[in-house]
Amino acid sequence: MADRGETPEVDWPAAPDKSLALNRLGTFDWDLDSGQMHLDDTALKVLDLRPDEFSGTAAGLGPRIAPGEEARLDARVAQALKDGRSHYGAYFRSRLRDGTPTWTHIQGHILRGRDGRPYRIIGIVRDAAHDPAEPGAGGEEAEGRRRMTGVVERTAAILAHARTVNDVTDTLKDPGALGHLGAISVMLGIVDGGRVHLVAEGQLGSYVPEIEYTRIDAAFPMSEAVRTMQPVYLASREEFQLNYPLLWPYIEPLSVRSGVYLPLIAQGRPVGALGLLYAREGDFTAEERNLLVALGSGIAQSLQRAMLFEQEHDLAEGLQRAMLPRRIPEIPGALIAVRYRAARMGRDIGGDWYDVIPLGDSRVGVMIGDVEGHDTDAAAVMGQLRIALRAYVAEGHTPGTAMARAAGFLRELETERFATCTYAEIDLGTGMLHIVRAGHLDPVVRRGDGSCHRIQVAGGLPLGLPPGDQSVNGSGYPVTSLEMHPGDTLVLCTDGLIERPGGDPETGMRELMESVRTGPVEVEELADLLCDMVGDAGGGDDMALLLLRRRGTPAPRGGGPLRVRLSPGDPDGPAMARHLIRAAVAAWGAREQADEVVLAADELMTNALVHTDGGAQISLRLTAEGRIRIEVEDGSSALPHRREAGDWAVSGRGLLLVDRLAVAWGVEPRGGGKSVWCEFAVPAALA
Repeated sequence: MADRGETPEVDWPAAPDKSLALNRLGTFDWDLDSGQMHLDDTALKVLDLRPDEFSGTAAGLGPRIAPGEEARLDARVAQALKDGRSHYGAYFRSRLRDGTPTWTHIQGHILRGRDGRPYRIIGIVRDAAHDPAEPGAGGEEAEGRRRMTGVVERTAAILAHARTVNDVTDTLKDPGALGHLGAISVMLGIVDGGRVHLVAEGQLGSYVPEIEYTRIDAAFPMSEAVRTMQPVYLASREEFQLNYPLLWPYIEPLSVRSGVYLPLIAQGRPVGALGLLYAREGDFTAEERNLLVALGSGIAQSLQRAMLFEQEHDLAEGLQRAMLPRRIPEIPGALIAVRYRAARMGRDIGGDWYDVIPLGDSRVGVMIGDVEGHDTDAAAVMGQLRIALRAYVAEGHTPGTAMARAAGFLRELETERFATCTYAEIDLGTGMLHIVRAGHLDPVVRRGDGSCHRIQVAGGLPLGLPPGDQSVNGSGYPVTSLEMHPGDTLVLCTDGLIERPGGDPETGMRELMESVRTGPVEVEELADLLCDMVGDAGGGDDMALLLLRRRGTPAPRGGGPLRVRLSPGDPDGPAMARHLIRAAVAAWGAREQADEVVLAADELMTNALVHTDGGAQISLRLTAEGRIRIEVEDGSSALPHRREAGDWAVSGRGLLLVDRLAVAWGVEPRGGGKSVWCEFAVPAALA
C-alpha cells in the first residue's frame, strides 16, 4: 500500500507476534474507509465468537457487548479520532455466549494519512475479567499494580506492530500509554556512535538542545544506563542534584522528585535508554522495578526491529535509485518531469523504472516499465532491462523491434520474471509520436486545450513471456502513431499510481485522468500533484511517473485525418483515394495546389503497391503547423531512395518528382514496416 504520511503501511490484516497469542492477547485490524474489521483467532476466543458468527465489521461485535456499552465505545473512538491521538484504550462490559457477564479491554493504534485523516486502527483485545482494578477488586495498591501491569502489556502489544523509530516514539509519547505508569515525562535516547541521541520527550518539559546529544561517558543518568547496561533509579531531588550536577539545571525548574533510566538492550548490546520522571518521591519497589525492566526489554526489541527496518529500507531504496538514471537530460523543445516513490518498507523494493533518451534531430525516446516482484532481484533485473532497451533504441532500432529485442533479452536472463513496459518516440519538430506497449498501462495525453484522453495503444505481451503471434508486424509489438501538438503533455506511469485498496484499476485510472485534466499546466507541479494523489489514495505498490510536454503555444487542431486503405490488385482504391484527397485539399482552401498534392500522393501510393506486399494505407491531414501532410504506410522494412532515371527509362522518377513538388519529404520506420511522407505549404490565411 502507498505511503500515506509519516506512518508506513503494513499488510492487511496486520500479522501479530506469536507472543501475543501465547498471552491471550488477540488483535484486531479495522479499515475505517471500508468498515472492514479483522479479528484473529485469539480475539475471537476472547469475545467468545465463532468465525462464522462474525460479520467482519464493527457491528458484528454487537452480540458480545453489554447494553449501553456500544455507544460509550463509539464515543471513545470518535473522541480519539477527533483529538488527533495515535492511541486509545477502553474497558467495557461484555457477555459470553451463555450470557455470563464479563469485562474486556481493547487498546488501539490509529494510523493517519499525511493530511491527518485517520484511515485504519490496529490494536489488541484481551480478557479483563480478572483485572484487580475492575469494580469490587482490591484497593489502591492493587489498582496501582494492575495499572502498571496493564500498561506494560498494552505497550508491548502496540509496539509489536511498530515498523519505524517514529512508531516507537509516538507510542512512548502518547498520554494514554506510558502516562498511566504515573510518569510526568518520558524520554527516549538512541545510541548513535559514541553518543546518546535524545529523539523523544513527552508530556513534561520542552526541547533542550544542550542535551539532545550526550556522550556515553558523560555524567548523565541516560549515558550511565547505556554505559553500564544497568537501570539508574533516583528516589529524590537531592539524588538528582548530587549525582548528576550537569543535569540538575534542567531538572530544578520542574516538579520532578524521582526518576528511572532504563537501558534498552537488544542481543546483548545497548541500543538506547528510556527515561521516566515522576512527581512522587521515594524509592521504587521490587515489583515496580521488575515491571520497568520488563518494559525496557520490550521497548528495546521493538526499537532494534524498527531501526533495522529503516536501515534496510534506506539500503533498498538507495539500490533502487542507483538503478534509475542519475539525471534527466535537457531536451530542446520539451519539458520533462519524472518521479519515483517507494511505498514499502524493509528489504521490499520495486522494479519500476523510467528513462529519457536523446536521439538527435529533435527526436527523443521516453520509456517506463515495471519488473514483477518486490525484492533486490527485481531491482537488478530492472537495471539490466533498462540499459538493454536503451541500447537497442540508441542503436537505431525501430520502437517495435527494440521492444521485441528487449523481450528476448529478458527471456535469455532466465530469471522467471516478466516486465511490462511502454516506449514512446517523438519528433519534437513535427510532433509525430510513435508508441509501443508491452503489457503496460495505456498512456494518457492532456491536450493544450485542457482535454484529457487515454491513448488506446495496440499492445504486445509483457517482456519475458514466451512469444505469441508475431504476425502483426513481425515483432509482436505493433506501433501506434499520433500527433502531439505544442502544449500537449504525455503521461506515462506504472500501476502503483492507479492502484486503490479494495478498488479496481479502472477507478484509479479515472481518478488519474481527472487529476491530469484539472491539474497544473507546469509538468513539475503536475508530477507533484499526481504523487500526492498516490499518498492520499493509498496504493500498494511502488510508483514511477514520467511526463513530457511539447513546448510551444497550443494552437487549433489540424484538419483531418483522411485515411484510405489500399489493397493489392484493387484498381478502384487509388482512384477513390485521389478523389478524396482532391476534395479534402479543396475544402482546406488550397484548391490551386490540389493537382500537385494528388500527383505526389499518387507516386507514393504506386511505389507502395508495386514494390511491397500486403497493401498500404494512405492518410492526409492538415498539421497544426499549417502544412498538408501525406503519409503512405506499408509493411516492408526496405527503405526507398531517390535515383536518377535515364532519358528513356519508364520508372525511377517517383521520389524525384515528390522531392520537386513537396516542401519536405522523408521516411519513418513503423514497427515492421515504414511510412513515406511529404508535406505541402498551404496559403498563409489558412495556416
